[in-house]
Amino acid sequence: QVQVVESGGGLVQPGGSLRLSCAASRSIFTFDAMGWYRQAPGNQRELVAGISSDDDIKYGDSVKGRFTISRDSANNTVVLQMNSLKPEDTAVYYCNAYYMVDGTDFDYWGQGTQVTVSS
Repeated sequence: QVQVVESGGGLVQPGGSLRLSCAASRSIFTFDAMGWYRQAPGNQRELVAGISSDDDIKYGDSVKGRFTISRDSANNTVVLQMNSLKPEDTAVYYCNAYYMVDGTDFDYWGQGTQVTVSS
């Protein structure tokens, strides 16, 4: 069973930065894609940023130019660097790891980490 674990959430003032990390129980390079999603109270879970095995990167429209997703090979983690944070970025952030084998999807989610942007 694959496990993914997020870390790095917390409370930050508007305009500040946070760095989230997602650690997996196996090499991050064995997944077809990994990504970050978030869910605020009353909202649906939405894509924040994703990176595929061939380095295709996607960002949600609301975070483009402020957030950066990358792989940290040395620590086997996927990192989300969040800059210029806004109160509307407040949410629980979830890491996702995905791969497909013989037409079957395998999706793994972490427990989530709270990010609160407030003065």
